Amino acid sequence: MVAPRALILLLLSVLAVAGARPARAAECVVLEDFSGGAVGEFPPDWKPRKESGRPVYSIAEEDGTRFLRAAATRVGIQAGREVAWNLDAYPILAWSWRPIEFPKNSDERKSSANDSAVSVYAVFPQSPVSVKSVKYVWSRVVPVGTHLTSSAGNTQVRVLRSGADRLGQWVQEQVDVRADYLKYFAGSGVPRPAGIAVLTDSDDTKSTARGDYRAFRVCRP
Repeated sequence: MVAPRALILLLLSVLAVAGARPARAAECVVLEDFSGGAVGEFPPDWKPRKESGRPVYSIAEEDGTRFLRAAATRVGIQAGREVAWNLDAYPILAWSWRPIEFPKNSDERKSSANDSAVSVYAVFPQSPVSVKSVKYVWSRVVPVGTHLTSSAGNTQVRVLRSGADRLGQWVQEQVDVRADYLKYFAGSGVPRPAGIAVLTDSDDTKSTARGDYRAFRVCRP
């Protein structure tokens, strides 16, 4: 699996949320709706952790709505966008996702099978050379609410969805990133977020994973 410190490569510059596109609802601000790039291309303003991961992610469109499509075969490479926002004013991170194909025999509790069809990160700078992140996962088998850690505790994982009963269906999510950061990184203040990232991976299971993401927003409570 990819260590979260690799995401520091994504944090070379920061875009203020004031420059993001406003959502229709006054309570939310759009971070990414994938409308700025061409269908079939890697999304502009995003960066893959490694260039070999660029083919994994591409903009797609259905019924006039753009989204990010991910298809990973025997690879596990994150892609992310550098974007900061006021976490006190906008503590809620919202998005929609759908798993298309779960990695074969995947189980995020096991290092040998730690792959996911879809997962989303909120990324926070820890130092000039490392980051902390809260990762939200739609698991094939791990129960909802399970808390996992990786990379010496710098990545805190919350299983948000589990199972294949809604395979191929869009599901909207809202998470209180500020509350989760305070819960998982107890005793430390909450730094300004530095970005969002996604990971559809299948490197540990040596299989294939596919999933889609759309409509990343930050919202007021």
